[in-house]
Amino acid sequence: MSFVEVEQSKVAFRVDGTGPGLLLVHGTGGNSESNWGSLVAGLAETRTVIRPDYSGSGETVDDGSPLTIPMLAAQTVAAAEGVGATPFDLVGYSLGAAIAIYITAEYPDLVRSVTLIAGFADSADPRHRLEMELWRDLIRTDRRVMARLLLLTGFSPDFLSRMDLNTTLQIVEEIVAKNNWEGMARQVELNLSLDVRDQAQRITKPAFVIGCTHDQMVPPAHARGLVDMIPDARYLEVETGHLATMERPEEIARLVLDFVNSDLGAGEKHHG
Repeated sequence: MSFVEVEQSKVAFRVDGTGPGLLLVHGTGGNSESNWGSLVAGLAETRTVIRPDYSGSGETVDDGSPLTIPMLAAQTVAAAEGVGATPFDLVGYSLGAAIAIYITAEYPDLVRSVTLIAGFADSADPRHRLEMELWRDLIRTDRRVMARLLLLTGFSPDFLSRMDLNTTLQIVEEIVAKNNWEGMARQVELNLSLDVRDQAQRITKPAFVIGCTHDQMVPPAHARGLVDMIPDARYLEVETGHLATMERPEEIARLVLDFVNSDLGAGEKHHG
């Protein structure tokens, strides 16, 4: 684990592999290991993979102030700059996709391409708001119920049904015991206020949007909306739930590498 100072924060990050920079940005309640750990071995064979923990996650420490997209973007960029891995190909997952959109628009000289997985651009969707408000309330009142909800809505039904019951119960208990609940609560508040639609429309870099067909946390309509905002973005849907990097890690890693190793030209938009 390495650290970089960014304003009032001490940002933790991991670095693996060698080659051109590949910067991975995790999602709400996750961290650089839980969201990306299953992909790193394959990605690091040909890339310098940088995985920061932004505020509220991992070993990153800050002053506890409300989170903003510009703040988390600055932390993310600082990790890559700290190891000289610029310019980089950028991959953002869930809340990390919103951060990646902002970075791509506001730090264009640092970004070669951007891949957005299970992402969303704003907090206006009523369903999204109901979900985030429910998360906020359960984090305060019943974290075991929240952990069960994360499994039920995070994985696709078929994937979860194939798991052993004792394994699922053990995962619930691990989430309750080990999750950074206070940090997650701050990230949920950000999910209720963020808006990077303007930045999405200003992206000029090659962009690849991955939607998740069985996503109950960020339904694929959000990903399709990103495709409509981002000029010349490619689109693909994967048969997985929201926790795609855990449910289908090999497939997600392959899609990312195929894109960043391609000519990165504009491709046909395909929904479905």
